[in-house]
Amino acid sequence: MEEIRVNSSKAWMLAARPKTLTGAAVPVMMALSLAWVDCHVTGIAFKWIPALLCLLFAFLMQIDANFINDYFDFMKGTDDESRLGPRRACAQGWVTTSAMRCAMVVTTLAACVVGLPLIIYGGITMVLVGLVCVVFCFLYTTHLSYLGLGDVLVLVFFGIVPVSCTYYLQTNTLTKEVVVSSIACGLVIDTLLIVNNYRDRDTDRVKGKHTLVIMIGDKAAEQLFFMLGLLAILLGLLFFFTGRYLIFLLPLFYLMLHVRTYQKMKRIRHGKALNLILGENARNMFIYGIVFSIGVLLDYYLF
Repeated sequence: MEEIRVNSSKAWMLAARPKTLTGAAVPVMMALSLAWVDCHVTGIAFKWIPALLCLLFAFLMQIDANFINDYFDFMKGTDDESRLGPRRACAQGWVTTSAMRCAMVVTTLAACVVGLPLIIYGGITMVLVGLVCVVFCFLYTTHLSYLGLGDVLVLVFFGIVPVSCTYYLQTNTLTKEVVVSSIACGLVIDTLLIVNNYRDRDTDRVKGKHTLVIMIGDKAAEQLFFMLGLLAILLGLLFFFTGRYLIFLLPLFYLMLHVRTYQKMKRIRHGKALNLILGENARNMFIYGIVFSIGVLLDYYLF
């Protein structure tokens, strides 16, 4: 890799990890597609401002989480020369620790400023939701990911919370279809964490980071990865049995990709080659969000 100047724009771009923003975009995308259709069905005006604010808040929180992860994993010694994953900014000296601390403050405040106007559309409860997101953003890297709770947080904060809140801000209500979709979304995005922790299981074990993958073992982790994607698709049967067939059928394309990635993951098993699986899985995850959203819209406009 070319030499990176300390605290340069290139260094900050690498620290922000723009490829991870798909994980922030997918829940909002799914929620907005469901809200768009339901707003048209009920005659409620679709609100573009909260839609954009939700997307921007999600992006800022993802970047904030990346900065926090970069800083605290470096300070804890988790990121060192034994790391198998992509290199991190603080560990490589691309960003100084003092600059990263400032960046964490700035991105946290920026997310709060962006999220604050959502009170207009969702009431004071949105303040509580925002505070919980910020608190657990810090707790994830500093404590909870070391206790095997990372997967629970992904389900909640990359599935249930963003999908449900984004939809609620448009309609001021929730439906069982939205809640089920939020769970499916969280399961799909958690596959990314499973791959990440599967790749790092040997080094995490040495450093005392007790992820779910370490707790259940290699074989069970592989099976869990497969089952998360399968269960997300099966949850779509709720739509199928109510006559919204495409919301179930189109994501089957994601399932085919997921199975192929699972098979590759089992073959590779160890080493930096699993970074290829990480990238492939991120692509699958984004495709799931796209085909789900297209299915929601096509079911409405075609049938």
